[in-house]
Amino acid sequence: MSKTVSGLVVTDVSAFAKSIRKELLARETGTGDKPVSHLELLNILARSAGFRNFQHLKASDRKVETGFRSIRCDEQAACGAAESRFDARETPEPDPIDHRKIEQVLRCFDESGVLLRWSKKTSHQRLALWWCWAAMPSRRDLTEPEVNAVLKRMNDFGDHVLMRREMIDWGMMTRSLDCKVYRRVETKPPAEAASVIARLQQRKRANVLPRPSGREQFRLARMQVPPAASPTSA
Repeated sequence: MSKTVSGLVVTDVSAFAKSIRKELLARETGTGDKPVSHLELLNILARSAGFRNFQHLKASDRKVETGFRSIRCDEQAACGAAESRFDARETPEPDPIDHRKIEQVLRCFDESGVLLRWSKKTSHQRLALWWCWAAMPSRRDLTEPEVNAVLKRMNDFGDHVLMRREMIDWGMMTRSLDCKVYRRVETKPPAEAASVIARLQQRKRANVLPRPSGREQFRLARMQVPPAASPTSA
């Protein structure tokens, strides 16, 4: 059996609270320490909202078409519209993506995802370093040699120190005061950076040659074995 739900809209919360307090004080004077029952509390709420009792409130829910609750229904509609507008404001709009800039940044990498050159544009440098950020081990402390090893492997222009310093300046990594402990900052990359990371991952996967099967490995091994020398006649 379904349960009928009765709604209540309060236009003046302050007056509503004062009325409830008055009802509760009057009840305490008459009944002592006896706890208020569920039905009594419903009647107190209904009377504080302007109804005779809870049954009167329930009856008004079934008489919307008569105009008895027309003002309250208008208020409910207005509240629903306001909540919808609030939800719309809270929903963040996706960041715009400059596809031309992404293509320009991708040209700085080779097919293996190695950064070949350091762009002169700051926005391009930052996008390129997000790829290095994605390669850093997450959620653990790193030493400077470990960070250097990753950056040396990911660039071909020979300045991993510059890359490390820029990643710290742009908030992609943190570094302790004694410069001994590094840590990747766990955050969501911007939309353009996420696109660059995804494209470079696809490029790396496409550049990996498939591993030969066992039979193919055996055939290649036989091809590399030099033929045996022919016996010479005595």
